[in-house]
Amino acid sequence: MTEEFRTVKYDVPEEHIARITLARPHKRNAQTLELLSELNSAFDKAARDDKIKVIVLAAEGRDFSSGHAGPGKMDFATYEPVTTWSGYGADGAEGQWAMEQEFFHGFCLRWRDIPKPTIAEVKGWVIAGGLMLMWPCDIVIAAEDSKFTDPVVAFGVNGVEYFAHPWEVGVRKAKEMLFTGEVITAEEAHALGMVNHVVSNSDLEAFTMEMAKKIARRPMIGLKLAKQSVNQMQDTQGFRTALQAAMGHQQLGHSHARIVHEGIPVDPKGQELVQEVLAKWKEPKTGE
Repeated sequence: MTEEFRTVKYDVPEEHIARITLARPHKRNAQTLELLSELNSAFDKAARDDKIKVIVLAAEGRDFSSGHAGPGKMDFATYEPVTTWSGYGADGAEGQWAMEQEFFHGFCLRWRDIPKPTIAEVKGWVIAGGLMLMWPCDIVIAAEDSKFTDPVVAFGVNGVEYFAHPWEVGVRKAKEMLFTGEVITAEEAHALGMVNHVVSNSDLEAFTMEMAKKIARRPMIGLKLAKQSVNQMQDTQGFRTALQAAMGHQQLGHSHARIVHEGIPVDPKGQELVQEVLAKWKEPKTGE
């Protein structure tokens, strides 16, 4: 069973398991707004199918996602908002804030709250906005070549729009990760608790599917109750409030950049700093 999208693929490889695959390998799965919208639709499809008990998010090509890459073929004139935000064409900070609340922050929280277990199957690079696709998932299986970085403080903003860093890697590592933009390897991510398992690249898909099948044997009500319990524990710690507060700081960074960089929402010199970090790994530029 396959449903065609332009930028993602949806199929059901095993009973009770949906597999969503990012399908822009030629662009290292850089995220356009079109891709994020289609990904949200694919997640909704799996969430609303009563036969599906586990959702796997994977990626074509050698990298999971190299970050943000602009709107793609998104037409805001015909786009129907999924969250309660709108006003993407508004002037100044209002339009930027509305777009990020919908496509970045809002979508990520929706995916995190899907009452079915989700598994991220990652490999290669996971850069900046790539983290906000992986972090909303409940379980992360990483190939041994996986590398993670959030370098966007170099652009004068405070990190990806789904600001889960302290919960994912701990407070001190979160600060180091943001302040330096340095790369976290798969093994270090595993030691920090951000990744559940690290496996060879050749075993990645099979290992992930075995995990999904093991989970799918449990009753759906039990899985929903367990997920709700863990997510609510995070929420009582202030998770959702902290993420929304960080989104406000993100907009302050964008507004500052627009003032001092002639309307550009980020510091354009940030790319040089990011490339200094990635050059150590002999990697091409982020995004497109």
